[in-house]
Amino acid sequence: MEINTLTAAERRVWDAFPTGEVVDFRAADDPGPAAAGAGWGPERSVRAEVVRAVLLGGARQDGEIPALRMMGARITGSLNLRYATADCPISLGDCFLDDVPNLYGAHVRQLNLSGSVLPGMTAATLRVDGTLRLTDCRVGGPVRLGGAQISGAVFLDRARFTSAEPLPPPDGGPEPEPEPEPEAEPEPLLQLNHAAVGDDLWAPELRVEGQLRLDSATVTGSVHLDDTVLVAPGRTALEAERLTVGADLRAKRLRARGRVNLSAARIPGQLNLAYARLSQPGGVALRASSCVVGELWLREAARVEGSVNLRRSQIELLFVPPEVWPGSVRLDGLTYGALAPHEPADRRLAVLERDGDGYVPYAYEQLTASYRRIGDDAAARTVQLAKQRRQRRGLAWYARLWGHVQDLTVGYGFRPMRAVAWMLSLLLVASAAYSVRQPRALKADESPDFNPVFYSLDLLLPIIDFGQERAFTPEGGWHQGLSYVLIITGWILATTIIAGVTRAVSRQ
Repeated sequence: MEINTLTAAERRVWDAFPTGEVVDFRAADDPGPAAAGAGWGPERSVRAEVVRAVLLGGARQDGEIPALRMMGARITGSLNLRYATADCPISLGDCFLDDVPNLYGAHVRQLNLSGSVLPGMTAATLRVDGTLRLTDCRVGGPVRLGGAQISGAVFLDRARFTSAEPLPPPDGGPEPEPEPEPEAEPEPLLQLNHAAVGDDLWAPELRVEGQLRLDSATVTGSVHLDDTVLVAPGRTALEAERLTVGADLRAKRLRARGRVNLSAARIPGQLNLAYARLSQPGGVALRASSCVVGELWLREAARVEGSVNLRRSQIELLFVPPEVWPGSVRLDGLTYGALAPHEPADRRLAVLERDGDGYVPYAYEQLTASYRRIGDDAAARTVQLAKQRRQRRGLAWYARLWGHVQDLTVGYGFRPMRAVAWMLSLLLVASAAYSVRQPRALKADESPDFNPVFYSLDLLLPIIDFGQERAFTPEGGWHQGLSYVLIITGWILATTIIAGVTRAVSRQ
């Protein structure tokens, strides 16, 4: 590029590059690029071809480190750095870019667009040797960073990504009606799929009015999404299948209108959704199936609107209060080491009743195991009893009848004191009845002294023999009927006790 074709503003940039000096076009009362950038005149405008020429062919000065550092400039035209290599830092702070920059396959030392306004960015497979900063950016179209390799951290804090599509009402307004999943979703607004980040992905207070795509991305450090807002009702707001994180994914106070998909993610630390608000009415609000997670936190989160799918996931600590679970869950195959906060079994069992797969035995076994690990055996027995009752619903009528008998008498073996109560009650009634009207001795000269208590025990206990039943026989229809009741009840109680104890022992 001929030096004599540069404007005064462009000449400042050209001359500052060899020493890395900052060229600041901002005024003291500058409202910023979001408010006035489109109206900035030649005094603060730089052509995209000049920026390209500076980066790829600008002068170097011995002993100095070149860098492109502009503040408050308007970049006109399309900045094309496709497959280019710029061995210097690039900083375009508070700038206004007329067209979508193209950095596809480019290799740069460092890229900082903090505070800038741009209509989008094409930068798939971009390589950045340092950090990538989009802090406080306002972007009106897709930012394509799929397959990018960033050696340092990525900063997206307080950035806002929007599109030309009509947006839903702001927070606090009426929610739209649930929409069916479209066959082809709109292009994700922020694409970091298959990207590799060598440090943290730092994005607190990020707002994306469309989809944030992180599927198959790898972040060596942590992902920070505290206070982030994702708006994609009826669609997927966060697409993060097979995301791999080195430490934590923190998303405290996350507000997501649309599906949050973390299926098959690997997060060894915390997946922290404390105080979050997840909403996808009529659909899946949180899908975290087949995940491996250290700790999943939904502490003090709002009740999830939509269903939650945690099938086949492995989680060391699951911190989800019962009131956070929605009306529909999928928990088959979910394995967890500890469950918090500690709640009565009845409150946890209500969640299992809402499983969309119906009766899921594995879910009951996991809940039982979690109570046993903390020594709450009473709660563990309550869960097992609930499991037997739930299973009974799908049995044939005769099996259900036998199940009701086991439940009423001994609680399927998990309430053994019921059998004792039944036996004591029958023993008292029978002893009183046979004391008033003693049974007739079969052989008066050979019979032992009659004892109404042991006679009743002889009838009740099918194995133990005190010799009373063989020596005496009741007279009269009522007393004869009572003896039959005692014998039948004794066999039923003995059978159910043996079956219950066997079932309970087999689970130890």
